[in-house]
Amino acid sequence: MPDKGTSKKVTKVGGGDTSSGTRTFTPSDENKAKAKQFRIFAILAWVVAIGFEVGAIVLLQKAQFGEAWSSTSTWLIVLIVLDLIFAVAGSLLWKKANRLDPASEKDKVRFFIQNQLGAIIAMIAFLPLVILIFTNKDIKGKQKGILGAVAVVALLIAGISGIDFNPPSQEQYAEQTAQVEDLTGVNKVYFTKYGRRYHLYQDCPHINTERTDEIFEAGTVADARGKYSKITGLCKTCEARALKEKGKIPDIKKTIEEKEEE
Repeated sequence: MPDKGTSKKVTKVGGGDTSSGTRTFTPSDENKAKAKQFRIFAILAWVVAIGFEVGAIVLLQKAQFGEAWSSTSTWLIVLIVLDLIFAVAGSLLWKKANRLDPASEKDKVRFFIQNQLGAIIAMIAFLPLVILIFTNKDIKGKQKGILGAVAVVALLIAGISGIDFNPPSQEQYAEQTAQVEDLTGVNKVYFTKYGRRYHLYQDCPHINTERTDEIFEAGTVADARGKYSKITGLCKTCEARALKEKGKIPDIKKTIEEKEEE
C-alpha cells in the first residue's frame, strides 16, 4: 500500500543520503561539523561553570561568617546557581553532539566517558564546594544548612542532567538504519517534535492527530535522532505495515476471509 501522504505540514531536516548503503554507521560531514561545534560550546560552558565554582570557593575561604545571614552567603548562592546553569547547558549541548556523532560500543571506556561526561563534570563543578561548605567551621547553624542544601541540590540537578540514560552508539544507528533500508529501500523517516518514535510513512495515524501541527522528514535515521533526543526507535505500526507490504507477515483479515470461503 503506497504512502497516502498527510494534510500536516511536512518539514525536511538534515541532508543525509537516502540511498541504501553499508551496514556500518558514519556520520555525515554536516553532522560531524555540528557535533564539533556543540562540543566546543559545551566545553566552554563547563569551563565557565568551574570558574564560578572557583569563585565560590575563594569567597568561601576568605569571607567572615557571623551568626546572621550576610551578603557573602547571598553571593555564594548566586555563584552556585550560575555554576548550575552553565553546567547543565554544557551537558545538554554535549548530549546533543553525541546524538549527531555517537561513540562506538566497542571501546567501552571511551563510550562510557563520552556519554557520561556531563555527570563527571557535575561532580567536579560541585562536589569540592559541597565538601568545603560542610567542613567550614566559620559557617554555623542556619547558614550552613541553607548553603549546604543549595549546593547539594545543584549537584544533584547537574549530575542527573549530565547522565545519558539511553546513550546512542554507532552500532545502534547502523542497526536502525539497516532496518529502515531493509523495510523501505531508503534511509528516510518521519517524526514529530514530541514523539518518541520515527516513522516510515507520513500518513501513519500516530503522527496524524489533532496534537500534531508539523511532521518532520529526515534524510536519515541519524538526522531524526540528532534532532530530538526523545526519539529512540521505529514505530511498531509502521514496521508492521512495511512487513505486510513486503509480504513478510500475513494479512490477518484476508486470511480469515479465505478460511471462511473454504
